[in-house]
Amino acid sequence: MDSDILIAVISLIGTLGGSLGGILVSSKLTAYRLEQLEKRVAEHNNFARRIPVLEEQIKDITRRVEELSHV
Repeated sequence: MDSDILIAVISLIGTLGGSLGGILVSSKLTAYRLEQLEKRVAEHNNFARRIPVLEEQIKDITRRVEELSHV
């Protein structure tokens, strides 16, 4: 009977260890993916801030070209 209890305890320790290991790995992967997503959002936000500046520059260039074409 002692060997049955010992096997059960070893199985319990193995199960708990495997479960905790899986949780830790999953947590690290989630944190990594979240970090990558945050980087992509930051890049997108930077791009979104630059678009109005580019639009204004295009308007200025277009106005200059029109002025030059009338000369």
